[in-house]
Amino acid sequence: MVELFEQHRLETDTKSSKGNQLKWRDGDIWYKADFTGYEGLAEYLISHLLQKSSLDSSEFVLYDLETIKYKNNVYNGVKSKNFLKKGHQLITLERLFKNVYGQSLNSMIYKTPDDEDRLKLIVNETERITGLKNFGKYMSKILTVDSFFLNEDRHTHNIAVLMHDTNQYEICPIFDQGAALLADTTIDYPLTDDDAKLYDMMDSVKPKTFCNDFLEQLEIVEKLYGQNIEFYFSKQDVRDILDAIPVGMYSDIVINRVLRICLERIRQLGYLCKPRK
Repeated sequence: MVELFEQHRLETDTKSSKGNQLKWRDGDIWYKADFTGYEGLAEYLISHLLQKSSLDSSEFVLYDLETIKYKNNVYNGVKSKNFLKKGHQLITLERLFKNVYGQSLNSMIYKTPDDEDRLKLIVNETERITGLKNFGKYMSKILTVDSFFLNEDRHTHNIAVLMHDTNQYEICPIFDQGAALLADTTIDYPLTDDDAKLYDMMDSVKPKTFCNDFLEQLEIVEKLYGQNIEFYFSKQDVRDILDAIPVGMYSDIVINRVLRICLERIRQLGYLCKPRK
């Protein structure tokens, strides 16, 4: 357990659409507390599974579970290493577009009627503003991960680039998977032992980036920018990572639910899962 204090609190513009999750920084470590359910478990599992993918370790944030004490309350959550180098800032696309165009990227997206054109707008304008190349390939990786794990909260406040103090830009590691795997048990996806209800909830969850269907999101991003990520994890790898969770940190019903979701996504999107390298 780590104890954190008011001086460690962070206020960022990488907000969730479901409220402001408690976040802190202590030295070179960032912390996030569970807010609406088991966000920490989702971050932990997905990032550890991404270690068994074609992504380089520098392309995503690795989260580890942590119990956090703050103001006499104890939270489940995660910790991660600070990935910002000296002289770097994290700039969300929402902030970037407001700085350049004086208007919300989200409003620009939804003024565009066609879903393919919405994604092209995000990619082409980001490349134009930043000078980055292959931002479409980067978005393909992010949105494939989101589609596979049902991350419903990838909006313009948590897609970002890194800006140097020399006004040069870099691709940002993939972060923030806390709204994946039906982690919101407080508002939208209550815990249940009923498989039929679980699958109904899986069918109902929708992305927020540029369209409202995960399979459509995956189809469009692969059509425009190709398939740029492969997964090498197995069903047993999912079980092994879940088995490593400290006893009592999350209930059996939560862990079993997450396992069932992952196994179903492996079944549904098996073409993304390749033999282990």
